[in-house]
Amino acid sequence: MKWAGHIARTGEKSGAYKVLVGKSEGNIPLGGLRRRCGDNIKRDLWEVGWVVDWIDLAQDRDKWRAFVIAVMKLRVL
Repeated sequence: MKWAGHIARTGEKSGAYKVLVGKSEGNIPLGGLRRRCGDNIKRDLWEVGWVVDWIDLAQDRDKWRAFVIAVMKLRVL
């Protein structure tokens, strides 16, 4: 989660950003949709009860840190 926030702040020029946010190429595997890292972050935002875009949230380090701590507490319980 911390790494995702860092990559979101680097911007669209970064290759890692394209991998994190971009759509996958090729066929969908048998059995369902391919899950991306960004989809997991959106699911975590929904579980914590935050309704914001995660890339915009990552631009503010203090709010992103609060989100990461909330998700980690959710995972521990």
